[in-house]
Amino acid sequence: MRISRGEAFAYERHWRRLEKDAALIRLPLLYTAAKIRVHLHEVIRANNVTEGSARIYLVYNQVGFWRSEEAQPQVDLIIYSAPLPEYREPVRLGLREHGRHAAAPLAGVKSISWLPNVWAVAEAQKEGFDEVVLLNERGEVAECTAANIFAVKNGKIYTPPLNSGCLEGVTRGILAEIAPEAGINVVEQNLRPEDLYSADEVFISSTNRNIIGVGEIAGHKIAAAPGPLLARWKSYSLRT
Repeated sequence: MRISRGEAFAYERHWRRLEKDAALIRLPLLYTAAKIRVHLHEVIRANNVTEGSARIYLVYNQVGFWRSEEAQPQVDLIIYSAPLPEYREPVRLGLREHGRHAAAPLAGVKSISWLPNVWAVAEAQKEGFDEVVLLNERGEVAECTAANIFAVKNGKIYTPPLNSGCLEGVTRGILAEIAPEAGINVVEQNLRPEDLYSADEVFISSTNRNIIGVGEIAGHKIAAAPGPLLARWKSYSLRT
C-alpha cells in the first residue's frame, strides 16, 4: 500500500481485500485490522517513511505435506517499507496470451505466489516494454502484471470486469467511485486487444503508481499519451 504524508493510504480497503482473500484460501487470520495497523505504523515510524510504500504479508506455515520439526507460529506476519518505484510516462506495454486464467477458483486473489507475474514482466522488459497486458483464456484483456488497465473511447472509460481474472485493485475501485463526481463515466466491459489499439487513450492504475498513460501496446501507438481525459482525472483525483 502507498504511504502518503506518513500515513497508509486506503488502509481499510487493502485490509478488506486481504480479509476476503484469506477466507477464500482458508488462511487463518489471527490478527485484527487495528493490530496490524499499529504494527504498520511502527514500521513507518522506525523507517522514517513520509512518502513511500509498504507491504504486509501473512505466510501460512502449517499447510501442505512438508513439515519442519522446528517450532513455528501458525502464521507469520511480515511488514516492510520501500521507496515508491520509479517509472516513465507514457509506458510501453507488451502483450501476453494466457496470462490469466479467469475460470480458476483463485483468479483475482492477491498472493505472494508471484512467479508468473515476475516472469511475464521480465520477458516483456527484454523486448523493451515497461509492463505487459495479460489476456485470459478467452483472449480478453484482464490486467497488467501489477496494474489494472483502462481504455478511453468517445469520452467514456472502459475497464475489464472482475470476471476477466483481474485483481480487484484498490486504486481501480477508488477511481470508479470518484469518477461520477468528476463527470466521468466508467463502464466495466470485456475488452479485447483491438479495443485497446483503437482507443483514444489507455492508462493503467496501481497503488504505487496512481494512474499513468500508455503510449504503445505491442507495437500499436495510442492516439494520445497521456490524453486530455487522463489529465483531467489526474487533476481531480489529486484534489480528492
